[in-house]
Amino acid sequence: MPDRSTSRTRDRQALLDSIAAETVALARLTQDERDARARLSALRSELDAVDKQRESARSTHSTTSLPARHSPADKVSLFRRLFRGREDVFPTRFISKRTGKAGYAPACGNKFRPGVCELPRIKCGECPSQAFAPVDDGAVLAHLQGRHVMGVYPLLPDDTCWFLAVDFDKGAWADDVRAFIDTSRRVGLPIAVERSRSGNGAHVWFFFSAPIAASAARNMGCALITETMSRRHQLGMDSYDRLFPSQDTLPRGGFGNLIALPLQREPRRQANSVFVDDCLVPYPDDEQWAFLASLPRIDPDPWPRSRSTPVVGVP
Repeated sequence: MPDRSTSRTRDRQALLDSIAAETVALARLTQDERDARARLSALRSELDAVDKQRESARSTHSTTSLPARHSPADKVSLFRRLFRGREDVFPTRFISKRTGKAGYAPACGNKFRPGVCELPRIKCGECPSQAFAPVDDGAVLAHLQGRHVMGVYPLLPDDTCWFLAVDFDKGAWADDVRAFIDTSRRVGLPIAVERSRSGNGAHVWFFFSAPIAASAARNMGCALITETMSRRHQLGMDSYDRLFPSQDTLPRGGFGNLIALPLQREPRRQANSVFVDDCLVPYPDDEQWAFLASLPRIDPDPWPRSRSTPVVGVP
């Protein structure tokens, strides 16, 4: 016959064990709740800081602007001062009738003319029938109004450039760009961030107050990429694609790599090819030009000598 007292003792012990286990579980839940509340509080504080930074950036950019009723001529003049490359030739976008793919070729009076243009057998830079269109106000206005898509060859014939652009494409581009923005701010470099034409990437633009050796500009860009990677080990910067100019010296018979120019009308309708704040939020349409007008230019003098922090100034 079973001992009922022993059975009752085992039942009581099992209950005590269960109570102890649930007490431990409750203590863990209580601690988890405390931890979650702490994380939530930290995230809210971080969000407040980001919002304040955005408001500060918008306030700063709005202090310097074009006239209240700026004209197309004002915009074209500012655009040409910033996005300066070769003046004697510029590329335009086309869609191949044969393949349906997009490409760029120099704007030329003889482009694709039967019996005259021999692309792709003969490169444009070596063609004896060159009739290149120079950069002028009309070409820029046509780009902004959506009548063609214009690019720029940033590398000048003397191997200098007026700007440096860093291309981030696909992948975790948004995180990489934010980290790169932070690095640039830390060393005092003014930048303009443009969401790319596709919307799946960005160009970070640096504008110089005078032409700088392309090699020096590219060294600056490489130094910023390296510094960003050293500070943010969790980021592989896999979205980083290339620098523009893409060469230190002008290639024989060519113009160097081109970069498409921003603010073309068609992608702008989808909030692409426009400038964004440090949180990658596009500036309103009426603030795009005010933002560009407010940008200081970078003094190129420190960069050919060293990678020390550049001096920033407005020409």
